[in-house]
Amino acid sequence: MKKLADAIGLVLFASLFSVFVLQIAARFAFNRPLPWTDELAVVLYLWVILWAAAIMVPEREHVAFDLLTNLLSPHAQRITTALGTLTVGALAAWALPATWDYVRFMAREGTPVLGLPFMAVFMPFVFLMLVLVWRGLKAVRVLFEEITR
Repeated sequence: MKKLADAIGLVLFASLFSVFVLQIAARFAFNRPLPWTDELAVVLYLWVILWAAAIMVPEREHVAFDLLTNLLSPHAQRITTALGTLTVGALAAWALPATWDYVRFMAREGTPVLGLPFMAVFMPFVFLMLVLVWRGLKAVRVLFEEITR
């Protein structure tokens, strides 16, 4: 599963890079900018960032404000980390219905040049929210294991 997730991330990033190079070549080498490359680069950038945050970057490598947590014992660190992840997961679960409603509502609108439905553009955000909920559920299990030790 990890290899598939990494392969999807690679394809997304390679596509973004290719569109970006094509955009530069068309604009500066041929003096004929391609309007669709700007739009596609933004969409692909959004997908790359949200896909990587949800799937590819391990949770321990995400930005964390752990200045105070590092002062605690290892047991307390695990509990506070699990509580923080649980809080983020709970907030994502609370926001998920509104997020889905908005993304579904945006299906009727399209991007200006390519006409891509905004639902397709913003779907990775819904996916990220689902992953955050899943991580919160995992944190409940970790918390239960820590408390019962």
